[in-house]
Order: sequence, then structure tokens, then C-alpha cells
Amino acid sequence: MSVRSVDVLLVGGGVMSATLGMLLKQLDPNIRILMVEQGEKVAQESSDGWNNAGTGHAAYCELNYTPLKDGVIDTTKALAINEAFETSLQFWSYLVKKEIFPKPELFINRTPHQSFVWGEENVEFLRKRFETLSAHPLFAEMEYSEDPEVLKSWMPLIMQGRDPEEKVAGTRIAHGSDVDYGAVTRELIFKLSKMHDFELMVGHKVTDIRKRGDNGWSVEANNLYDSGGEYINAKFVFLGAGGASLKLLQAAGIDEGLGYGGFPVSGQWLVCRKPEIVEQHHAKVYGKAPIGAPPMSVPHLDTRVIEGEKALLFGPFAGFTMKFLKKGSILDLISSVRFNNILPMMQVGLRNMDLTRYLISEVMQSHESRIESLKRYFPEAKSEDWHLSYAGQRVQIIKKDPKLGGKLEFGTEVITSADKSLCCLLGASPGASTAVQTMVEIIESAFKDKVDTPEWQAKLKEMLPSYGDSLADNSELLKEVRDYTTSTLHLKPQE
Repeated sequence: MSVRSVDVLLVGGGVMSATLGMLLKQLDPNIRILMVEQGEKVAQESSDGWNNAGTGHAAYCELNYTPLKDGVIDTTKALAINEAFETSLQFWSYLVKKEIFPKPELFINRTPHQSFVWGEENVEFLRKRFETLSAHPLFAEMEYSEDPEVLKSWMPLIMQGRDPEEKVAGTRIAHGSDVDYGAVTRELIFKLSKMHDFELMVGHKVTDIRKRGDNGWSVEANNLYDSGGEYINAKFVFLGAGGASLKLLQAAGIDEGLGYGGFPVSGQWLVCRKPEIVEQHHAKVYGKAPIGAPPMSVPHLDTRVIEGEKALLFGPFAGFTMKFLKKGSILDLISSVRFNNILPMMQVGLRNMDLTRYLISEVMQSHESRIESLKRYFPEAKSEDWHLSYAGQRVQIIKKDPKLGGKLEFGTEVITSADKSLCCLLGASPGASTAVQTMVEIIESAFKDKVDTPEWQAKLKEMLPSYGDSLADNSELLKEVRDYTTSTLHLKPQE
């Protein structure tokens, strides 16, 4: 095995690693970066367009980001996610302006974000959510209606054939977007591969990660297609391998990673490619998740544009699997059990039997039962127009909890070694939508001395005009930034 030394090792060829790599290369063109991906190609797991919702998650339409607590809408998560997605839009706009990215339509398209509910209780919730969110500058452009005719103009497929006596309501943000994260990832890595001191190794699996005395890491990556491999000495390591990140974190053996476990969840979509149907719906319409369902199972009927192809997706239908990756092993879950995480995992398992039963029941559904779920959103849907597609794997976080012993988390979390030389990203939603903000925070932690320099500060401000400021607290800056990004990315609502 050969030995090489780099400044930064990125493990995983997904949107997170690609984003971190591009940010670092813009900040320091001479930084030496190696990306290792075990697949034959990059962006084949959760970053692939068909393996995620493609929503520019901005909390405009996702009702689970604004829970009702003691009769009050909690906007904490919605505000944070919205600002984070605005950061992504700024970075993509910078890349378009610099001609690093191609024309925006190849990876992002204006797609209104809408919510839709029925029934008196749900309508009251949506009305309260609208009143609370629209009072904030970040959500000031949100529209609300209980008028069937208005809703029909927003979401015709959803309103056609619906009982006119049924109580319904909807909200809309016209400048929402659909994002092909696979295209984003592939374009980032393609452009990185043309840059000095960046290298991509596909078909290599990281099998060992050991701390070196000089605060760096020694990493072994085996070639999956022959007997060779690489020993890599890296000053900084980022573990951004989706579901596989947990086992890599365990291999690294840092104290901060002790006690973490994973709960794998799979997903499926109903897909329609018939142009006469697809052209009647231009929005992402989110509803409320069934009781007991994980947040990633919030039903939605979406316009998607993936690799230039327009389609409608409905789902996701969740399921249970033992795999941590779509192309993983059924032994992934069992092999992730350690002495330090077995108790939290058992406690989470015992407390979430209803969730497990729900996921298994989702797997056992027939095509017709899935169509019945679709008809709650698209009453005139026909079974023969839709087919089932398998989405990516998500590994939800299990972690220690002082009160519960162990708890299940449905968000994302960055675990960082004490000396800041290794970072690992675990979890799922909102995932890719917040990639830029998450990677900037990692850079601020791992490269603090350089971030504090005038050169890096100026570059960060060039890439992210709102860097160092709060869009939530600065309405004038928010307007400037939104005008810039919606114009550059062609997301401005049609007049």
C-alpha cells in the first residue's frame, strides 16, 4: 500500500463532503484535499436526486418543523432551518456568478412550497401556524387561504374531485424551489477535480482510522476492485458518508462519539411521469404525518426535476431495514452495536415499538393501499399512472440521555473530536438543504485561526453576503440577499 499526506480527508462522495471541499478550496486554493468514496461514482446514496425529497427545506411547508406546544406554535426550528437554507442559496449564487456552476436550471427550479390540510382541527393548526410565521420577516411572503377556488389555482390536482363540503386550508410561498442535490454534488466534485491539489478516489472503502501523535490521523482505505489500497495521513478528517458515518465514527474511537447508535429507516416513492398529469401540478405540497410516523414520512406531492426530467413524486412511504446504506449490508445494524451504545439502543427500541410496527406495516403495504394514501391528496389518481421507486436510506441518531437513558433523534448532528481534527455528520433531515451552513460551522471550528484572518473573513463575506449577520434580525439585509439569490438562481415568482 502506498502512503500519501493531505491537509483534509473527506470520507464520502455526497453533498456534504462536496460542499466542504468547495468552501475550503475557495478559501485556500492551495489546501491539499483527498475525497474517498466507496462507490463507483459519487452522489449515489442520499445525495442522488431520486433518493431524497429534493426540497429546498426552508420550513415554508414542512409542518413538523413548527410543532404546537401548549397551544403555541414553536418556530425555533423553522427559523433556524430557513436561515440555513438562505445560506445555501447564497453560496450557490456565488458559484453561478463565478461560473463554477452551470446555469441554475440544471440543479434548481422555482417550485412554490405549499401546505395543505383538511378537517377542522388541522385547519385551525394551519391558520395558527400562518399567523405566527407570517408575522416574522423570514416568512412575511406566506399566503393563506381556506377558499376552495384559491386553493384550486394553487394546487389543481389536489382540489379536483374533492368533497366541496370538506373543510380545507393551504399556505403558499411562491419563491420555493426544487433542488437536484445529485446534480449539485456531481458538479461540485467535477469542478473540484479540475483544481490543483484535489483528488478523488472512488471504489475505496475506509477500513481503519487511527489518531497520530501530531494531532493528525492515519487512515486506511482499501481498493474494492483489487488488492491494493492507500494509507492516508491527514491533518483533518471529515466523515460525511451518510448512513456509513456511524461506523466510521466508531472506528475513530473518539470519546465524543461514545454512546451513539443508529436506527435505519428506508423510503419509497410513488412516481408519475405522464406529461398530461405532471404538467397539471407545479408545487411541493406537504401535509401532516400520520400519528406515530417519523418526521421523514410527512406525506407530500412534489414536482421534481431530476437530470432535466420532470415528474411527480408522492410519499415517502417509510420502511424498516437493517442496512445503513441503500447498497449496504443487512449486517450493518448488528455490527454497529457496541458495549457503550447497547443500553441506549435497547431503551430506544423498547420505547419505540409502535414506530417499529408502523415501519414494518409500511413495508407490507400493497400498491393499491399506497394509491389510497395518494388519493387523500390527489382524489382522481389512477393506479396505473404511478409506479414504486426506492429512495435512499436514512440512519436516525440514537444517543445517551441523562433522563431516558437513550433517545431517538430525527435531525442532524455534528460530532467533533476535542482537538477539532475530526468531524462526523450523523442523522438525516433537513440534511442537504442546510449543507452550506453546517459546513461553514465545521470550518469555523476546525480552522478557527484561519477563519479569524482578514483574508478568510473577506472571502466568506464574498461567498455568503449575510455571513456574520442574522437575516432573522435584519430585514433590510434579508431583502437584499433574497433579491440577489432569487434573481441569480431564477427563483423569482412569476408576475
